Amino acid sequence: MIFEYYSQTDPGLIRENNEDSVALDTVNQVVVLADGMGGYNAGEVASAMATSFIHTELGRWMSEGGLDANVREIKRAMEICVDNANRSIFNAANSNPLYAGMGTTLVMAVFQGARAMVGHVGDSRCYRLRGGTLQQITRDHSLLQEQIDAGLISVEQAQYATHKNLVTRALGVEDTVLLEVNEYRVEDGDRYLFCSDGLSDMVSDERLAAVLMEDAPLEHIGRALIDAANGGGGRDNISVILATARAKPVRRGLLSRMLGQQ
Repeated sequence: MIFEYYSQTDPGLIRENNEDSVALDTVNQVVVLADGMGGYNAGEVASAMATSFIHTELGRWMSEGGLDANVREIKRAMEICVDNANRSIFNAANSNPLYAGMGTTLVMAVFQGARAMVGHVGDSRCYRLRGGTLQQITRDHSLLQEQIDAGLISVEQAQYATHKNLVTRALGVEDTVLLEVNEYRVEDGDRYLFCSDGLSDMVSDERLAAVLMEDAPLEHIGRALIDAANGGGGRDNISVILATARAKPVRRGLLSRMLGQQ
């Protein structure tokens, strides 16, 4: 399976700084997205620490033999990298008063042939578009999701809840954190969207699906998603990573080849 990637982050229309961070290793097919939280600048410190550490360490592990690893080994490598990143953030938060209380949510993946290992902590999400159907394949670690699961609130009511952003897991908050990892089969034409809640809170699933189904370069689709979030109010930072799977390379038209376009 061949993958095409695109990533972008945007501060939105309200926030002065951007506490989101993205990292993409197209060689080892590792994607990482984090949405930080905390006091002055602390959120962006936490998210940058998470993406930088995991991107570097997991990428190194994959390049040194992980490309041939089995599912159990990849899952364990993901867990170790996240645990080490969590401890680094936690220690920084407890040793520097400026970083007190900082933390970050996380969504990440390793693509390997016809499978995807997707991990997450908190409410940063991964969606999969397959055959025109959009599915959220991560389940938020949030108070709101727990209330939905318990039948205390409906999915429709949840759209108008005021406590959407109260997460029950995050990196850096405690000295240990549980990464939820699931394996998915990858099919030709699958399109994966990794995003922070600055996108998912501002744009409906129907609108997300419509944009993701566009027959356009990933750069155009990524920009359209961010524009949609800003068009809906842009109340938070917005980050997206897109990955499209193909069984074989897409053939370029004659004019594109003559012009040397990718």
